[in-house]
Amino acid sequence: MTDTLMVSVSGVRGIVGKDLTDDVVGRWAQAFGAWIVAAGNGERRGSGATVVVGRDARTSGPAFARAAMAGLAAAGCDVIDVGLVPTPTVQLAVEHHQAGGGIVITASHNPIEWNALKFIGPDGIFLDGPDGARVQQLAVETTVTGRERTVKGRGRGKGEAQEIRSDPRAVERHLDAVLELPAVDVDRIRRRQFKVALDAVRGAGGPVMRVLLERLGCSVTGINLETDGQFPRAPEPVPENLGELSALVRRSGADLGIAVDPDVDRLAMVDETGAAIGEDYTLAFAVRAVLREGGRGKGQTVVCNLSTSLVVEDAARALGAEIVRTPVGEVHVARAILRLAAVIGGEGNGGVMYPALHAGRDAPVATALVLELLARTQQTVSELVKAGPRYTIVKAKTPRGPALEPVYMALRQRFADAQVDTQDGLRLAWRDRWLHVRPSNTEPIVRLIAEAPTSVAARQLVDEGRRLCAAS
Repeated sequence: MTDTLMVSVSGVRGIVGKDLTDDVVGRWAQAFGAWIVAAGNGERRGSGATVVVGRDARTSGPAFARAAMAGLAAAGCDVIDVGLVPTPTVQLAVEHHQAGGGIVITASHNPIEWNALKFIGPDGIFLDGPDGARVQQLAVETTVTGRERTVKGRGRGKGEAQEIRSDPRAVERHLDAVLELPAVDVDRIRRRQFKVALDAVRGAGGPVMRVLLERLGCSVTGINLETDGQFPRAPEPVPENLGELSALVRRSGADLGIAVDPDVDRLAMVDETGAAIGEDYTLAFAVRAVLREGGRGKGQTVVCNLSTSLVVEDAARALGAEIVRTPVGEVHVARAILRLAAVIGGEGNGGVMYPALHAGRDAPVATALVLELLARTQQTVSELVKAGPRYTIVKAKTPRGPALEPVYMALRQRFADAQVDTQDGLRLAWRDRWLHVRPSNTEPIVRLIAEAPTSVAARQLVDEGRRLCAAS
């Protein structure tokens, strides 16, 4: 493994041509296929050893898709190719076809030189725990000699005998399902005739999001809707990257601006004045759309990760729901949603997970829920933001020492009045602020994130955390 090949239980990512090559992709795909065959997932679900494969718009995607399909065939798997689609579309296709699993070829919001393979289990959720570890082990055991790939102890797969077929209706089924969600009143949204500015960063989302918005009765003015993978800006939909969208909102008189990341599982908003409001509001608005007013949230559970903004917690509690936090990572949120039968969940990066459709981040779902809230309340985006407390999040990082326990102990002693959560590093929380200190999963650093009513207060928490990290 090189210094930029990032391996986790849910997949592998790296810089194209440097450490992520056709050969690496084929080897990991074969390992995933071998895991499916050995586990018998497809047979139990009635599909045989079948894997759904999809990709985002990155230019390396077509070649990597071919390499992945070859690796899967070598493991004895049939393939259903859904083509260039959003990541949640692939997850839903795995469930629809009752497949043994799925592979998405996407580096999500990473810069243009990156790509990745993300592995989906038969339940439509990314791999974690023992399953992900087993795929890693098989990838290590896999040997590659020229064009022939083998997994040690298993012999060569039946590559030439396997079937590859396409599924051109995957996106259509996805959008149909979004429009049928119980929390979405399509007629009410259509009556509002929203004007929406859309930025899809030339990823997989341009055509999909335009079609969805038009089916919801919106007029759409778009930028970067091409699906050529030539990102015109940093692809992550954070406020500092949305200047062009903000200008488009002001120029077109749009009711709101919407930005998605390259694989369309995250959504960020710009209000009607052109101000980027921050990705955490996407989940906060979705929570309000699902729970509604009048105590309908009483007895319900909302799940988010430990680094998600208090605006989500405020929205849930204001409507009577309980908030449950998990370690950082989509799969942790998804598993908790299912385990707790939560009504909705997600992450503060704009990832909404609505289990009425599936427990995965889904920008089309987030879009429909945001428009539902705007239509029902008859308020603007800025009015909804102003209706609740405002917070500022500050993020920093510091080099990681040999042990973090002394750091955590020092922090707990320094902030003895805080509520403590040790699921993922250390989170110290008060009524209106928090500090989260955790080791990075991909770099030899410690991440420090704080939120407070003012930037000064949030910065003070981060600076104190950094000081104690340096002293320990």
